[in-house]
Amino acid sequence: MKVLVVNNAVPFIWGGAEELARNLVLALNGTKGVSAELLRIPFNWVPNERLIDEILLNQAMHIPNVDKMIALKFPAYLVPHHRKTLWLLHQFRQAYDLRDAGQSPLGQDPDSLAIVEAIRRADDLCFANCQRIFTNSPVTQNRLRQYNKRKSEVLYPPLNDEALFRPVEYGDYIFAGGRVSAGKRQRLLIEAMKHTRTGVKLIVAGPPESEETTRELTQLVEKEDLADRVVLKLGLLSRDEIASLANNARACAYLPFDEDSLGYVTMEAFAAGKAVLTTSDSGGLLEIVKHQSTGFVAEPNAEAIAAGLDVLNDPATARKLGGAANALWKQRNLTWAKTVDRLLS
Repeated sequence: MKVLVVNNAVPFIWGGAEELARNLVLALNGTKGVSAELLRIPFNWVPNERLIDEILLNQAMHIPNVDKMIALKFPAYLVPHHRKTLWLLHQFRQAYDLRDAGQSPLGQDPDSLAIVEAIRRADDLCFANCQRIFTNSPVTQNRLRQYNKRKSEVLYPPLNDEALFRPVEYGDYIFAGGRVSAGKRQRLLIEAMKHTRTGVKLIVAGPPESEETTRELTQLVEKEDLADRVVLKLGLLSRDEIASLANNARACAYLPFDEDSLGYVTMEAFAAGKAVLTTSDSGGLLEIVKHQSTGFVAEPNAEAIAAGLDVLNDPATARKLGGAANALWKQRNLTWAKTVDRLLS
C-alpha cells in the first residue's frame, strides 16, 4: 500500500506538527506492506486574500499513484483523494475559535466575512468526502463538532523520539521549549520572572516565529535586568539538544493559549519526569497537567505565573510532581504501532 501524508509547510518554521508528520511517515514505512512519503505544501496566509488562492491551489491538485492519503492540517487536507483519512491537528483557527476570541486578522468587514465563508465551505466539503476523521484531542474534537457539525474519533499522537526523553537529573532551571510565538506566550513567562521571589532560573528555547519575536524577547530580558536568570536559545535546536534541556531541568513551563492537544512540550516534559507549569486557559494539556499533582496551573497573569515558578523551583516539590507526571505518562501507553493501525483501518 502506498500512503501519502500531506501537511502544510511554512518555510523555516518547524514545530510539533512537522515532527508528527515526519514521525508518522517513519512509522508507516516501518509497517509491513506499507510505503509512505510526506508531501509538504507551502502555505502563506498574508495578506488575508491569499487564503482564497491557497484553497483553490490545494483543491486543484491531482495526486496519482497513491492508494491512501492521510491529511493533517489546513489547507493541505483540502487536496482531493478518493481514500482520504483526516487526522485533524487543527483547522485554520483564525476562521473559527480564534476569530470568536478576537485573536484573528479576519474581522467583520465584508472581505473578511467572504474569506471566512470560503474557508468553512471548503472545510465542510472536505470533511464530507473523508473516509474517516480522527482528531488529536477532545479539544479539537469539540471544536469540529461545534463549528462544522462533524463527529470524529480522538486519536492521541504518540511522543516523537520517546527514547530521548527520560528522567535524568533535576537541575537548577525551569525549561520552556517549543515554538516561540505570541500564541505560546513566552513573553508573559519572562514578564513573570521579575515577580519571582526565589531566584529561579529560566531557559527559553525553540524556533521563533519571526525576527521581531527574537528582538522583542531579547529587549524584554535586557529591560527587566534578567540576563543573569533568563537564557534565550532562540533557533531550531536539534532533538538531542531539546531532550537534554528537558531531561536536566528542574521543571518545565508551557503557557499556550487554548492549545489543541496535550502539546509536545508537555509530553516531552512528562516523559522526562518533569512537572509542567501552565495556565488555566491553556486548553488541551490541562487534561494531564493537574494543579499540585503533575504540575502547577496558574491564572494567566504574571504574578500568578511567578508564584508557580517559585513553587516548582523547590527541589522536593519538583521531584514529587515530576514523578507523578512521569507515572501518568507511562499509563497512557501511546505507541506509533497502535496509532498506525487505527489510521490504516
